[in-house]
Amino acid sequence: MARVFSGIQPSGELHIGNYLGAVKNWVRLQDAHECIYCVVDLHAITQPYDPAGLAQRTHDMAVGLLAAGIDPARATLFVQSHVAEHSELSWILTTVTPLGELERQTQYKDKAQRQESVPAGLLAYPVLQAADIIIYKADAVPLYHATLVPVGEDQVQHLELMREIARRWNSRYAAEFFPEPQPLLTATKRVLGLDGQAKMSKSLGNTIGLLESPEAIWEKLKPAATDPARVTRKDPGNPELCNVFTIHQGFSPPEVQAEVAQKCRTAGWGCLDCKRVLADHMIAELTPIRERAAELNANPVGVRTLLREGADRARAIARRTLHGVRRHMGFLKAGED
Repeated sequence: MARVFSGIQPSGELHIGNYLGAVKNWVRLQDAHECIYCVVDLHAITQPYDPAGLAQRTHDMAVGLLAAGIDPARATLFVQSHVAEHSELSWILTTVTPLGELERQTQYKDKAQRQESVPAGLLAYPVLQAADIIIYKADAVPLYHATLVPVGEDQVQHLELMREIARRWNSRYAAEFFPEPQPLLTATKRVLGLDGQAKMSKSLGNTIGLLESPEAIWEKLKPAATDPARVTRKDPGNPELCNVFTIHQGFSPPEVQAEVAQKCRTAGWGCLDCKRVLADHMIAELTPIRERAAELNANPVGVRTLLREGADRARAIARRTLHGVRRHMGFLKAGED
């Protein structure tokens, strides 16, 4: 059994892009790995945000994860800022991280060019990511060699930097203390927004929320973009170019996907027929999640208790790691050490 870590920003309610791109895979990983999942609220503050709504968005994200199948009996779920060791290790790792490597990160360059004044936190974002992951190394358990990180292709550059940071710290202070995190590449195809143009994002209004009603799901699916070459119902289409078919691959069983592809290529039905079948399968899968979320929202104290217990478990691991880090770096021991 290997240890897996992944995190998600507290954007509020999960949408199907989050679900198909990450969370559905996280639920499966619980069966084969020791999983640690985190709502990364410290990452969220590197961009302008509404402080009055941060706590609620964090709560809503946790509810969505629990409702989607993250099981506190099989995985550790917590809020990043509740384990202060993440921040401490992040600062320590900045002392061995080359500035040039941070400036070369594609995501940093993309975000920085849209801002007049670039905050240092945006530049150091990957260092905190590295701390999030390598703090859960497990050198005390021989079967663990490194923390696995479920990532898509767009995150591989950040993971390579995390590995470089771990190597540099090891080289300077203690060879082999931090195992290098390893990628666990996800096979999920990238899901575009309902406009078929941009990444699915609530700020762009091109999403379907995981907890939306069946009526709302259908109303949003009806105008969703399909194969642009299919102008009329009689035109054959190419499912490989259709974003709706990509969503089918996340919700519909293989035999339905095959039928959808065949009828698309032969103009056996129109796009609205295809969307109706997709809506039925989405509603069937998402209804139990919506019902579970309603139960969780009716007991907010219980949700906070689960998150506190998760943070306690995570903190116990993180503290052991920081104890070793301080020892190797030569810090004066505190009284409780």
